Amino acid sequence: MGFTAAAAKPNTLNSSKENRGMGLFLVFFPEDRNKISNSIDNNTSTSRFIRRTSSSLLFTKAQSTISICALLVFLTLLLFTLSTFEPSILTQLPLPPPSKNLPLHFMQKSDVSSSSFALQGMGTLYRRGTKAMNDLIVSHVVEDVTEDELRLFLRVLHRSGVTSKADTVFLFGSPSLSSKFSFVIQEENDSFLKLIKHYKELNNNGFRDSVCSFDSIHFWKSGKKDVGEPIWGKKGRGNYSNSTEAEGESTRLTYGSVVGFDVNELDPENSLAGFLDHVPMSLRRWACYPMLLGRVRRNFKHIMLLDVKNLMLRSDPLGRVRNRSPESVYLLIKESSSGKQSKRNSEKTQSHSQVNSSILMGGARGIRRLANAMLTEIVRATMQHKKKNSTSESVILSQLVGSGYILKNVNLITSTESIKEASSLMGLSSDSAAGYSVIQRGNTNHELNSIIMKLICLCEVDSSVYRDC
Repeated sequence: MGFTAAAAKPNTLNSSKENRGMGLFLVFFPEDRNKISNSIDNNTSTSRFIRRTSSSLLFTKAQSTISICALLVFLTLLLFTLSTFEPSILTQLPLPPPSKNLPLHFMQKSDVSSSSFALQGMGTLYRRGTKAMNDLIVSHVVEDVTEDELRLFLRVLHRSGVTSKADTVFLFGSPSLSSKFSFVIQEENDSFLKLIKHYKELNNNGFRDSVCSFDSIHFWKSGKKDVGEPIWGKKGRGNYSNSTEAEGESTRLTYGSVVGFDVNELDPENSLAGFLDHVPMSLRRWACYPMLLGRVRRNFKHIMLLDVKNLMLRSDPLGRVRNRSPESVYLLIKESSSGKQSKRNSEKTQSHSQVNSSILMGGARGIRRLANAMLTEIVRATMQHKKKNSTSESVILSQLVGSGYILKNVNLITSTESIKEASSLMGLSSDSAAGYSVIQRGNTNHELNSIIMKLICLCEVDSSVYRDC
């Protein structure tokens, strides 16, 4: 940019000496103006370009955000829709026939996946019964139960006739244990239905010359159809309307449901973990009863708590409590050793024998109250002992029963009869052994299992049904 300087002309002669200053003028040439205007235009266009670019970037980001949100909404709706489908809908799809070359664990997984929930999104439904039952058998499976022991328990349970009046709930110590025994439970359920069918075809009520005789007449009902649907599983499904016509009259096959839960479903917090280093199944089951029995409190009148490891049912022992009040609890005592040892134990326990914690039965209200009191008593007993894991379930239960004020709202009925070991019944006739509805396995379980299995397989009909005969 150039500039010129010019001297100012004096106005008068007198002021020429006084005003000797010099003025400065800036003169812009045309090319400078063009440069400035071009610079301004370039800045303006640049700012407009920047604004347009930023606007397009924001619009692109907004589009991406909206697309991602829409995709997430779509996936959420899709997952929600799939989750509302019942597992039975998927099981209706045709499946290829099982191959004989498949390993056993593969077949177990297939059977487990075909089972639906037992109750309110929990548990496993192994078999849905034909109607709503008044009685409930809750059988807990301890950690060291073997497959053969559970199979024998189920087989004798089905043959006892008690499942014609009661639903059966298995309580497992872990999900893996539940998955492990699912195949055994379903196989015994199928064998039972085949056995019923064979005896119906032969018009035979079963054999009575063995300790573990089977009488199919318990499972067939005639007359008016019972009202009431099982609470387990989805309503309107299963064998609810199972009936056949025989000899001119309507007869219905009647049996209870078989379901299973693991302790993590009913006691997710492991309530006793803060009081014991290791919580065995014999104690943790008491923390599961409040939720389980609370949810079915309006569906069953009588409840039995049973240990799969130690006991078996030959017949229906719940007949002892069906005419009792809802608050009643029927207790059996352990079979004491003998003689002097028995007297010493009775003195120590203040003339009351040790309660057998392997079986408890009574009215639904009484069993619930006893379970709640037992859980509180376990916590109290563990807090009193300095050494953890030093408490015994049977001792705690006996102390609870002995202190009457804690169970003042429960009508306790203590039976003087003791549970006989199964080995002691082997030499008895069927009439003599008929009075023992509950038997104890004893310490020689393996040999006992073999003996009972052989007795069951002696019958021609039975041997054609059971795979291991």
